[in-house]
Amino acid sequence: MSNSNNNNDTPGKCTVVVSSPTLWTNNKVEVRGHRLGTGTEDHDVITAQNDEGSPLLTGYRPSSRASDYMRPGSSQVSLRERPVRSTSSARRRRQQQQPAHTHVARFSLRWWQRRIRYYVPIIGWLPKCSAGSLATDIKAGFMVACLLIPQALSYSSLTHLPPAYGLYTALVPALVYGMLGTSRHLSMGPEALVSVLTGTLVKGQLKHLYAAYSPNTPPDDAVDDFSAAVASAVALASGLCTFALGMFRFGFLDSMISESSLRGFISGAAIVVLIGQTRIVLGLPASNSVHSSPWNDLCHMLSHLDQVHVATAAISLGSLAFLRLLRFVKRQFRSALWLQGIPDTLVVIILTTLISWAVQLGKDYNVAVFGSVDGDLPRFSIPRVPAYVDSKDIVSSAITITMIGVVESVIVAREYASRNHYAVSSNRELVALGVSNIVGSAFGSYPAFGSLSRSKLNDRAKATSQLSGIVAATLVLVSLLGLLPYLYHLPLGVLAAIIVDAVVSLLSATPHAITFLFKVRAWSDLFLLLFICACSVVSSVETGILLAVVISLIMVIKRSNMPRIKLLGRSTENGYEFCPIDGVVPSSGASRRQSFSSDESEFDRSHDEAEDGSEEYDTQVQHVEGVLIVRIDESLYFANAGQLHARLNRLELYGDMRVHPSEDPRMKPTRAVVFDLIGMPDIDGSALEILLNIVREYSRRQVRVAFVRVCDSVRGRFEKSGMARAGGEYDFNDITAALNHLERELTISVSP
Repeated sequence: MSNSNNNNDTPGKCTVVVSSPTLWTNNKVEVRGHRLGTGTEDHDVITAQNDEGSPLLTGYRPSSRASDYMRPGSSQVSLRERPVRSTSSARRRRQQQQPAHTHVARFSLRWWQRRIRYYVPIIGWLPKCSAGSLATDIKAGFMVACLLIPQALSYSSLTHLPPAYGLYTALVPALVYGMLGTSRHLSMGPEALVSVLTGTLVKGQLKHLYAAYSPNTPPDDAVDDFSAAVASAVALASGLCTFALGMFRFGFLDSMISESSLRGFISGAAIVVLIGQTRIVLGLPASNSVHSSPWNDLCHMLSHLDQVHVATAAISLGSLAFLRLLRFVKRQFRSALWLQGIPDTLVVIILTTLISWAVQLGKDYNVAVFGSVDGDLPRFSIPRVPAYVDSKDIVSSAITITMIGVVESVIVAREYASRNHYAVSSNRELVALGVSNIVGSAFGSYPAFGSLSRSKLNDRAKATSQLSGIVAATLVLVSLLGLLPYLYHLPLGVLAAIIVDAVVSLLSATPHAITFLFKVRAWSDLFLLLFICACSVVSSVETGILLAVVISLIMVIKRSNMPRIKLLGRSTENGYEFCPIDGVVPSSGASRRQSFSSDESEFDRSHDEAEDGSEEYDTQVQHVEGVLIVRIDESLYFANAGQLHARLNRLELYGDMRVHPSEDPRMKPTRAVVFDLIGMPDIDGSALEILLNIVREYSRRQVRVAFVRVCDSVRGRFEKSGMARAGGEYDFNDITAALNHLERELTISVSP
């Protein structure tokens, strides 16, 4: 390497090879340097460029000359070993070289184009589809459709609707979501739990129709029309609820239900579905009761086991065994791609339909078959609440369905977005789900949300965009027009077996959850899981989801209602250091030390939440006699400030939150209270009023109150609220200064 100019005051130039393997391996760069005087020392400014003249590195470091970076006789220079620091002038030069971001005027044409691309994602991703991704998405859509169509036909029986309505639900909402959704892998359409909840509502409202026709029985057409109207009305209500949640940015609500509550409800709902479909698999007669609990259905099924229909049970259980066997073989031979691509549910439907047609199961063996079904396209009709139905029942069921559908859909969307390294917006997902159900309700669909099983298949098929869902919906349309007549001989028990196979997969995670909770001794979570599951089975699915939501909300409110406060004491080793009395103080040789010195602006909260007192202290901490030193570790607002007074009283009496209230008071009378607010960045109006009342009460008791390390925003609110007039002083920078002030004002000794 040679230097073309060795003058310290003129630029030097040479060509080097960057040897760093992580930066620009084997790239030839130019390094130009010149002297830059700063008044105190000279600096060398260097600029590295590649062969194309693009800047790679700009910076400076103290040196005598630019040639220090270009050692003669060396063929390689490691820029990694000689780091440079960027100067403000160098940064300005880089910014001048970079194109400036132009500001888009509000409501201009370009502004509208960006907003439309954002809120209607298909406008953004469709023009970018290549031939390779298009072929992949078509293949993925075909694979998803092979599962979607059988599930749509099967799940319609859960809703007490004709099979065509299951296909309507798989058609219209999926098309709308493909245009508005942000997830590339979420498969929109009928879902097992949502179908169960919809069927429970429909079954409960049918009793009003039967009562209106009493003592006669309503005709089948009237029952189907009534059920379809109820399902469309609840789809519209659910869509409006979901849309409102997205518009008002409530996308965080999917995390409001605890995992134990959700697992308990899913397990209970799966058992309820299992009870209902097992009766169909075995060919047992249905209960005469229009509205009965799952427990009563189970008792009815067990009491009629002697009436099992042998032919129905044989074809249904054989289909179920074939499905499980095929899944087992796929797991054993994962490398066989042709085997993994076999659509197992579609194969079962085709084989059992051919067997039923060849053997004439419906005619000769009295097996219930699919029969003739109207396969017309859905017609547009604005949903209306039918007669004899209370609108409150529709709304309450819609809220329940929305909770379950939103939680499952958003969780699935986030999971596969994380696996495939792209982002989804919870709020935009809610808007897309809501609009899909609103539009779908006008075309005869019942509530539709994302399916875990189909989304998993979509991911396995390597889908690259939402086009796979649109392709699957298009194939549903084709099947709606031409497939249904060929399913005349399909045994209904086979559709029930497909549902049983799906709900068994829902139950597969429950044993692991119970084992895990038992292992970590999370008894409250374990009890919650089992309790909600039992209530869902014994009472109803609505009871289970209601308990899951209510108990989860109560747990959230309870934990956010308790303010995070710590009682501090003085260290016996360092009188200017204050530590939590019920916390863990590591030894002085630890890598991270939890100390709260009076002049510190930062503190470490890594061990603040110790719950037991089994740790041994390396530093002894003692109370400051007559003074209560309390550190608040979070912002105060209306929810958690309400318990602040009660917790302060308990600390004042016992000096430790772990002491049971039945014990005798241990603390001497309090003369002063010091609040350390370094961990409280904000306070709202309600909490400020509560804090003012606490300070006034202390003042009436002749107890002095001081606030230390108050941030600017809280200080401003203190000034405007008249905290000083109430008796609170807040002009102290550390705890020691406040204690010294109190020592002068009161006849107490707080010196270390």
